[in-house]
Amino acid sequence: MRLGKYQHYKGNFYNVIGVANHSETLEELVVYQALYVHEKYGKNSLWVRPKKMFLENVVINGEELRRVIDRLREGGL
Repeated sequence: MRLGKYQHYKGNFYNVIGVANHSETLEELVVYQALYVHEKYGKNSLWVRPKKMFLENVVINGEELRRVIDRLREGGL
């Protein structure tokens, strides 16, 4: 997985800073940082999500979308 800027299907941008392994299960987890200010979690909060889930498609209003778009690969940023 490439590190760098991704855009969530809802519009927010995130910077993927690494892929880590869960200490007990060894599941791969994406470590990423919000590139915006969240009213509850503040500026540039850090998050982790299972890699499989991070890269999966989601169905929104009957339309299948990628959860995140790699903006350097897809162009536009």
